Amino acid sequence: MSSPSLNQLVEQAQTLISEIATHSDYRQLLNEGYQPDLNIADASTALTYLECELERSRETSL
Repeated sequence: MSSPSLNQLVEQAQTLISEIATHSDYRQLLNEGYQPDLNIADASTALTYLECELERSRETSL
């Protein structure tokens, strides 16, 4: 069984982050004052940067 590509893993992670952000338990924590130093948006942004770097790397290798 082959491993998924890094692009696939990043896409899966983005999907999971979106699901976490809209999950009722997560929303409840936020309503109760949960304020982490890094949040869901930070994680999503980091993955977006990774996606951009992967695309740039792919373009330069063509």
